[in-house]
Amino acid sequence: MIYLDYSATTPVNKEVLDSFVNVNEKFIGNANSLHKLGLNINKLVNDATKQIENILNLKNKEIIYTSSASEANNLVLKGVCNKYYNRGKKIITTKYEHSSIIETCKYLETKGFQIVYVNSNEYGIVDLDDLANKMDNETILVSICHVNSEIGIINPIDEIAKIVKKYPKCYFHSDLTQSFGKLPINFDNLDFASISAHKIYGLKGIGALIKNEKIELEPLIHGGKSTSIYRSGTPAHPLIVSFSKAIRLIYENINNNYNYVLELSNYLQNKLSNINNVAINSNKYCLPYILNISVSNIKSETLMHALAEYDIYVSTKTACNTDDYSISVYELTKDMNKAKSSLRISLSHLTTKEELDIFIDKLQICIAKLG
Repeated sequence: MIYLDYSATTPVNKEVLDSFVNVNEKFIGNANSLHKLGLNINKLVNDATKQIENILNLKNKEIIYTSSASEANNLVLKGVCNKYYNRGKKIITTKYEHSSIIETCKYLETKGFQIVYVNSNEYGIVDLDDLANKMDNETILVSICHVNSEIGIINPIDEIAKIVKKYPKCYFHSDLTQSFGKLPINFDNLDFASISAHKIYGLKGIGALIKNEKIELEPLIHGGKSTSIYRSGTPAHPLIVSFSKAIRLIYENINNNYNYVLELSNYLQNKLSNINNVAINSNKYCLPYILNISVSNIKSETLMHALAEYDIYVSTKTACNTDDYSISVYELTKDMNKAKSSLRISLSHLTTKEELDIFIDKLQICIAKLG
């Protein structure tokens, strides 16, 4: 099998899985229980949380564990709107966001909130001047992803944060799902940040919202004590401990992994540029872990299934996107044919050049057959 869909999900690191199994077997109680076993588990959770805070250099932040980054995105958007609607009802975002942002914004629009989409430049990067012009005293939240999940466009979140901070009643949230564990991130500049374990070789079923500890939210889930007042439920201590392990392991090699993947991405782009009818949608301002292409006159899904016959796996768009085309590719190119014929190839430090050579060979065979 040649797996080139790491942006959708990653395989679980064996050390992370071992940690999850070990905690499940040895710590069978509830972290909220007051007996000795419960107190021991509570300490385990607190130690894991402190490790995450140290690795990410979190200052004055609270970690709210969630089931996923999608839940974290819902929590911050709905939580801010429900808590601070008396300040204003304007939210600023982009058309390049994950569906858990876009669909939540559409929902909030039905509740009377105004959703404003900031413009992007020719490379898909947020237009900072347009953002500054659209900010006002009615704006209560700006939610802009660090890295777009379909093309890999990198937004200047530190510069965005400077603009938002001029409005003390407005908060800045960034979905870090595709950049977390791949790029250095200064969390000091973010009021809220969403992350997920299964994008960094952790287990599915856990993510987190990292929150400025001074900001209050209206919870999505009510029901009693947990690791945070903003998300009730029995703490999933095996997932929390394994998440901490996944973060530690990925951060130990973040620079080496990036440099290796950058080399792979350049190699792959060079190979793809020599194939007729292939257009590369990702640009020089994109994360090397994601490479988006379009193959003219062949539908994305058709080509994806053709590659799967060779046990090669890529995506047509983000796994959560319910449309039949890549929204991000359309926003960038304004070309529906490209959007309906796009493939997302996502790389990892586990990817090899030999795998990419086989992919290129089979891609050419599929194009010849389908074209």
